[in-house]
Amino acid sequence: MGKGRRRKVQEKKQTPPRTPVAATSSAREIVIYAALIALVTAVAYSSVRRNGFVYYDDPKYVTENHVVLRGLTMDGIKWAFTTGTDANWFPVTWLSHMLDVQLFGMNAGAHHLVSLIIHIASAVLLLLALTWMTGAPGRSAFVASLFALHPLHVESVAWVAERKDVLSTFFFMLTLCAYAQYARKPGGLRYSAVVAFFAIGLMCKPMLVTLPFLLLLLDFWPLKRVGRDSTASLIKEKLPLFALVIVSSVVTFLVQRAGGAVGGLDSYPLPARVGNAVTAYAGYIRMMLWPAGLASFYPYPESLSPGLVAVSIAIIALATFGAIRTARSYPYILVGWLWYLGTLVPVIGLVQVGNQALADRYTYIPLIGLFIIASWGAFDLAEKRRVPRPALPALAVIALAALTVIAQRQVSYWRDSISLWTRALAVTSENHVAHNNLGRELVEKGNIDEAIAHYNAALKIKPAYATARTNLGVALAKRGKTDEAIASYMQALRLKPNFAEAHVDLGAALASQGKLSEAIDHYKTAIALNPNLPDARANLGLALANAGRIDDAIVEYKNALLLKPGFVEVQNNLGFALASQGKLDEAIPHFNEALRLKPDFVLARVNLAMTLTNAGRKADALREFNEVLRIDPSHQLAREAVERLQAH
Repeated sequence: MGKGRRRKVQEKKQTPPRTPVAATSSAREIVIYAALIALVTAVAYSSVRRNGFVYYDDPKYVTENHVVLRGLTMDGIKWAFTTGTDANWFPVTWLSHMLDVQLFGMNAGAHHLVSLIIHIASAVLLLLALTWMTGAPGRSAFVASLFALHPLHVESVAWVAERKDVLSTFFFMLTLCAYAQYARKPGGLRYSAVVAFFAIGLMCKPMLVTLPFLLLLLDFWPLKRVGRDSTASLIKEKLPLFALVIVSSVVTFLVQRAGGAVGGLDSYPLPARVGNAVTAYAGYIRMMLWPAGLASFYPYPESLSPGLVAVSIAIIALATFGAIRTARSYPYILVGWLWYLGTLVPVIGLVQVGNQALADRYTYIPLIGLFIIASWGAFDLAEKRRVPRPALPALAVIALAALTVIAQRQVSYWRDSISLWTRALAVTSENHVAHNNLGRELVEKGNIDEAIAHYNAALKIKPAYATARTNLGVALAKRGKTDEAIASYMQALRLKPNFAEAHVDLGAALASQGKLSEAIDHYKTAIALNPNLPDARANLGLALANAGRIDDAIVEYKNALLLKPGFVEVQNNLGFALASQGKLDEAIPHFNEALRLKPDFVLARVNLAMTLTNAGRKADALREFNEVLRIDPSHQLAREAVERLQAH
């Protein structure tokens, strides 16, 4: 009897608390962990403040987005909730970019620092959520540190265009925290917080659609609600979240299909997608364990080795089998593994969006599942092997220090476009996108011949790459090879007839040959395909002006400025068009605005000086002509004008 009684007491002691909470651990300990995570992460990413914008979606999201460049406005807010720009719907992300511009202008370092702050906040929230759920702050801190410092996560943080990733994950973490509190003490207000944070997260990036399933996993472990509450009630509890998932998924698919971002089965056959998906699952694990050779773009393979696919399937199958077999003794293995598998589903490539095979940014949330396995598994292994207590923290510090060093180096590759795409070419093969994007940046730097070589390399890899074909035409035009440029544009349009940018560039080449009528037709076609191209409007205005249609030109110049208020050349051209009609008082503000944007813009200053002369403001005109001579002492027209004005 006595023995049985003692056994009963022993069993009672081992029964876990209803819901582990942070109250069982020291709040001071949590604060220390949070401060250390924030400090080390700030050190790892310290150089990001010196990084610029890159030619990889940053123009679409910020630097050339006419709505975002106006800052936070009522029209911008309305646009954010109604646009499907870039084949996506994420209004909260758009608003965050607008707010950055409103606060910091085009200071790229400030934009990067905002993303870093959000990333650090997410790591701290992950620490809190796991601690509240498990009552294990040390293991939770290690998971949060891995999330904060792993080099695979650098892409999400150091790339301005991936604000959607860090922002959606921030609300993902808030949802986890809110759910931990709700699970501890259910209530309508706490559940409303879960729903609200999840809804906002979906409006940052729809990748969060797997979160309700993840909450069901957390009900199994560590919350241990499965068994205590019926499975049906737990699913019913999450029906509002599943409703949000359905709405978000439908909107996302429709927007991406309308934007042409969803690859068809002709481009990416189903067997290829499945093969790439399973190799990606295994590949991300390899990259987590050995984060070397990371790149901003991984080309979709032309073919996959059957052996590689077979090995990947075996790894996934064995890991899944092992997780299920050990679920009773080590439930965190099953939860962590299913976390990894499940949260990758939206971006694993079964529905192919874009033309990348995989991407570092896709691991931002999924790897947390594997980090949980690593942290809790290491702790249990150390307990089982009776490893000395200080050994485990020491090994954790060594691992995190190594990741910090690698992350610092990875951040440096995002310094600028040249560094980014040079790195991609160094660690990947047959990378047509890297060749094209590096070529575009080299053109901006004036290295035309080197750029042409990269465009040709891109086209050798992928002959039907219309973007590279168009960019090659731009480079050839800058070399004065207009006929070759036109041929390249025409070939791009044969490959992609609705390529608006190619129509703009072809129009510019034709206009340079005096073929204004043909140029105007191509500009109008570009505008019909994409009404929001400021270059198309600006070039059409110039062609119309050269054709003597000044009134029509003025309309297009104004349309271009509505899309891009800081379009300095258009400010000058509009001023010139107005001045040619004798509207001197209307012209002068446009020249002044051009000079405010670009003080050394000699042509605009000469036009302003001449307009001031015609307006009878000789003293002001003399001042502007003298400024022209200060910038360019050899400017003959300005010298003659100064002599003439001084003589009178």
